Amino acid sequence: MKKVIIRKTEEIENWRNNISSDINFIPTMGNLHNGHIKLISTAKDDNSNVNLVSIFVNPLQFDNKSDLENYPQTIDNDIKISFANGADAIFIPSTEDIYPPNNKNIKFIKASLELSSALCGLNRIGHFDGVCTVIYRLLNLIKPKNLYLGEKDWQQLLILRNLILTKKLNVAIKSIPTQRDFDGIPLSSRNVNLSKNERELIRVFSNELLLAKKIFQQEKKVNLKEIIKKLSAKKISIEYLEHLHPYTLQQSSVEDNISILAGAIRCGETRLIDHIFLMRRRPIIAIDGPAGSGKSTVTKLIAKKLKLLYLDTGAMYRALSWLLKKENIDYQKEKKLQNILKGISIMFKSNGNANQDVFINNYCVTNEIRSQEISSIVSKISSIKEVRKFLVEEQRKIGESGGLVAEGRDIGTTVFPDAELKVFLTASIDERAKRRKSDKKSEDSQKMDLNKLKELIKRRDFEDSNREISPLKKANDAIEIITDKYSIDEVVDKIIDLYNERIPKETEIK
Repeated sequence: MKKVIIRKTEEIENWRNNISSDINFIPTMGNLHNGHIKLISTAKDDNSNVNLVSIFVNPLQFDNKSDLENYPQTIDNDIKISFANGADAIFIPSTEDIYPPNNKNIKFIKASLELSSALCGLNRIGHFDGVCTVIYRLLNLIKPKNLYLGEKDWQQLLILRNLILTKKLNVAIKSIPTQRDFDGIPLSSRNVNLSKNERELIRVFSNELLLAKKIFQQEKKVNLKEIIKKLSAKKISIEYLEHLHPYTLQQSSVEDNISILAGAIRCGETRLIDHIFLMRRRPIIAIDGPAGSGKSTVTKLIAKKLKLLYLDTGAMYRALSWLLKKENIDYQKEKKLQNILKGISIMFKSNGNANQDVFINNYCVTNEIRSQEISSIVSKISSIKEVRKFLVEEQRKIGESGGLVAEGRDIGTTVFPDAELKVFLTASIDERAKRRKSDKKSEDSQKMDLNKLKELIKRRDFEDSNREISPLKKANDAIEIITDKYSIDEVVDKIIDLYNERIPKETEIK
């Protein structure tokens, strides 16, 4: 594709009409650095879409005329950097193009009051309104499929997500972690304005935040007063330093698994921001749903793509059911069952096929537990109080440090009620019966009449949904996905997109 530079808004539509691909949009204000390069190259590597970089210094988001006038502009170098790192087109409009004088069609957007009333919004009145206005204008001109933004401006990222949601814009936000320079400070176009002494101050500030993160990983607490005291001793001018919930920007509570420690300081005439995310444990995805909804297949793929542990809780119940059946144990006798459970060990081991096998008391039962015989008794056995208590405790032990995706029927409601993402995966009876019949792992189901399979699935649903202990039900905060019309890959991508909305990319950096 020929590289192009577009300078007029009216040229955008013509350009868009002459390309056959979707658009990745990377908005910038120029003076590009390695953070911008990461955005552009990530967009290039993500897909085969056309990549458009905009370079526009937006006057509406400056609350200081001097700051606007002194904003560094390096347009020729920016063009070279953009094209060298994956841009197919660059949009360089003038202020008059973006905000035509006397044009009543320009919509001036107000940022979410809740999100813009904290942190930078406290002292930069109208700043986020300016950001929302220009991005809304650019999105409507360019009509991209994906919008690439850096997590360095986390508050801005949240506000733009809210803008896209409230304006019902058909665009997905893709984010990248904060990119840091050799000395630990976040890359920023304003860093060129720093003197040697000022850069040292921001280095101390950023390193203090990174140190707080290390301490939090060990002690699970943050001491704001101590951090402020140490920074003040270095004569660092703190505008704010807050420990907040990362998505509401309200004060963090001890229940928050992920929180943000965010601050702003002033170095001479330059104002700089930085933040770090604090995690009590790694994230958890809980996927619930009825039999045959595709949970196992989807969960395995998500675990592989996100490099999370796959916790197949259904296999744990099936393995236990298999053992009780094999040993001819009367599981109705409570005391006998309790004694047996004490000596049971269930574990998962990766095999050479990039999958995992299920072992109970060191015996591999991966294939045996998928028989119709086990399917017909597992719901009854899983409804036994002692069984559920035993396996829920085992599952919680595995999930103590997080970093997993679990599937079952009570994961989001009972096992991991504090999971970062809860999904209720379901499908029609007809669709689930067809899937079960075509399941190559279950010879019994393949041989069974389709109508018979439907009846068995209906009965299983009723038993799971009406059992006294931890019945199958959708958690109040779970997102329901009906999979009938979607391919497996589409369902996986949908859930991964939801995960990426809830988990900052920076939390993946160790």
